[in-house]
Amino acid sequence: MRVAAAGEADRGSATVWTAVAATALCAVFAAVLALGQAVITRHRAGGGADLAALAAADHALSGREAACGLARRVAEAQDVRLVRCVVRGEVADLTAEAAFGPFTSRVRARAGPADHPVGAADPAGDGPLPSPGADTRPRGG
Repeated sequence: MRVAAAGEADRGSATVWTAVAATALCAVFAAVLALGQAVITRHRAGGGADLAALAAADHALSGREAACGLARRVAEAQDVRLVRCVVRGEVADLTAEAAFGPFTSRVRARAGPADHPVGAADPAGDGPLPSPGADTRPRGG
């Protein structure tokens, strides 16, 4: 029986460590690519929602159908799908959705005149507009 000389027992271990390191680097690279794809989806949804909200607010006095129709066309031009569109007075509040790869992002955007702060009385007479993210469910008595 032959006894291994010093260093022969480690022979080939560098290949194993190189393969493990390469696999770990590939996994990290894939995670970074997936994160980048998610960020791109979020930014695309946000940009499309903002542009669509501005378009709807600009044409809010033409009526809800005209304003939301224009917002839908603007959103589609940005490869974004308009999910919800509400126009109250001169304020447009909408939600848009973008998909890129396996990721989907929904973004809410509001647009209107600068002198119409969030929570101010609605010029259409519907009462105060809720602030974004506010709970608008009726409260029990």
